Amino acid sequence: MRLKLDENLSRSAAELCRAAGHDVMSVRDQGLRGAPDERVFAVSAGEGRVLVTLDRDLGQVLRFPPSSSAGIVIIDAGPRATHSGLLERIRQLLTILETRSPDRALWIIELGRLRIHLADDE
Repeated sequence: MRLKLDENLSRSAAELCRAAGHDVMSVRDQGLRGAPDERVFAVSAGEGRVLVTLDRDLGQVLRFPPSSSAGIVIIDAGPRATHSGLLERIRQLLTILETRSPDRALWIIELGRLRIHLADDE
């Protein structure tokens, strides 16, 4: 799967995704650090990449309609996020991606849970 990792995700997260066989680009790789969310969303959609982020603002479906993208995945690391906890959520995402696609949907990955907002719900 083609993934775009937002700037708030580490290189370790990108390495995990690549090791699982995904085509990964990051906001950092493309010189988009500090770019507005609208720009990151547009670039990801234009490239046909699923945007993976910690940024809950990207969950605003009227502002960032999942139906206009390859999908948005928000990683909810919880109130006491640690780097190892974040990488565990990435592993959880990778397991889910083995059987499902977030195409045109908003996914929110929480500890042991996946919430899905489908394009038809906009």
